Amino acid sequence: MKLFSEPYDPNKNILPHGGIVQYHGQLFSQDEALFYFQSLMNEIDWEHDKAIIFGKEIITKRKVAWYADQAFSYTYSKVTKTAKIWTPELQEIKSKVEQQLGETFNSCLLNLYHSGEEGMAWHSDGEKDLKDNGAIASVSFGAERKFAFKHKETKEKLELILEDGSLLMMGGSCQKNWLHRLPPTKKVQMPRINLTFRTIVNQ
Repeated sequence: MKLFSEPYDPNKNILPHGGIVQYHGQLFSQDEALFYFQSLMNEIDWEHDKAIIFGKEIITKRKVAWYADQAFSYTYSKVTKTAKIWTPELQEIKSKVEQQLGETFNSCLLNLYHSGEEGMAWHSDGEKDLKDNGAIASVSFGAERKFAFKHKETKEKLELILEDGSLLMMGGSCQKNWLHRLPPTKKVQMPRINLTFRTIVNQ
């Protein structure tokens, strides 16, 4: 099922049940999106992501970075990372997202996809250090990419296009009931930077 053949409503829950997902569209202007894309590309301390799969360390083409209020440690895919402190640009983006959503966040996981051939497999953000049922705010800069959801039990699927400068919010029991992914595609040649603002607890 594809979404938004009609104008989208940022207050509407696009999931039929089992969680909350709201698409706010382009929160940042074209000029702002370009500025932040270039700043993040050049100033973030990017590194290739690592994951432990079937006991073997896998290094991805995709690059990642982890920033926060303080030097949080965060474990996903059986790999522990330590956060770096916010850059001024990340603080500006975070502030605008928090104002839009009425939420506060203390950390951000960034992903750099060099082209459409780099994506993310089905997963949910259910790490034990995340605030239970807390909001996750996803900001996109650069290439437009398809984003998909799949219910863990019913296998219902939804997909939408994440625009340059856009904001997507996932909340409630979304992570417990739904998987999401960024499907790879050969149609997209340009890079995309994704920021997922989160709230880490139990530190």
